[in-house]
Amino acid sequence: MQRNYVLLDRTATWGHHGTPQVLAVHVQRDHEKQAFSFEQAPQPLPAMVQSWLIHRGCPHDAIGLDPELGPPPAGEATRALERRLVDDGDHYVMGYSYTSDDPDDMVIVVVLRALDEQAPNPFRVVVEEVDPERRTHTLREGGFDTAGEALQWCEAPLTGESSPLPPVRPAGVAKAPAPRPPGRSR
Repeated sequence: MQRNYVLLDRTATWGHHGTPQVLAVHVQRDHEKQAFSFEQAPQPLPAMVQSWLIHRGCPHDAIGLDPELGPPPAGEATRALERRLVDDGDHYVMGYSYTSDDPDDMVIVVVLRALDEQAPNPFRVVVEEVDPERRTHTLREGGFDTAGEALQWCEAPLTGESSPLPPVRPAGVAKAPAPRPPGRSR
């Protein structure tokens, strides 16, 4: 028998600054041995928790989130990105995350690395921002070629040099080659 849980870790706010506050728990019970085992993983975004549990056997339709427990998506773009994170979450590994639960600036930043080394923009930055006035959240994504570029973008808001997220290149679109210096021939 399996049980899956999505838990809010309210103690995370008192621990290491920026720690993910959502916890995925997968419990397996063996009645014959009268024992159980479990896995748990802190995740920054609810969609990432859902993906983690689905890829451990939780039925997709059994892992919906209660809309009363958090701000709803601000629009279809956010819903679409959440669905993609749930469905394709096993295509990426998390390399970095930061959660701010400041009521005036609730934001989560996540850097993901594609497991497919041929993926366009192998590093993705996903940002969730909560709009306290509208009581909604927005999720957006940017694509980067290196971990350094992705992490540099994440640090820029801290230094006041924030820039828009670069668009994600669709699959099958190669990175443009670097321009050749003038005066050189093949």
